[in-house]
Amino acid sequence: MGNELTIGNENVVALVQNNNLGDIIKPLSHEILLFDSYVAGTSYLEDASVLDEIKVGDKLILRREDNKFDSKAILVLDEKERKLGYVPEKDNIVFSRLMDAGKLLTAKIKAVAPHGSFRQINISIFLVDF
Repeated sequence: MGNELTIGNENVVALVQNNNLGDIIKPLSHEILLFDSYVAGTSYLEDASVLDEIKVGDKLILRREDNKFDSKAILVLDEKERKLGYVPEKDNIVFSRLMDAGKLLTAKIKAVAPHGSFRQINISIFLVDF
């Protein structure tokens, strides 16, 4: 009986009150590595100072964006929601379909290195599974 899930007389609202839903669900989720890629378009940033603040291991936000250059565009943002660039067009078709179907994708920085006149940001893309 110690490992069984039971429903008692507790008020469900009281269980989630004073807690963020994300904090409750977080232990029930895990990340599945899908693909390693890089961030495209870093040399076109309006505010490139964000590149000075990122580091290996930082979590990134992926967000769909329908733009005139690529209908499958996926923005790459830091945790403060500042734009870093995009998932490369050659890599985004499957990820955009997953996101359009309601799946949550995230990324983490694997490496940041100078590459000519810009910085290459290597990332790992994950599916968050609940």
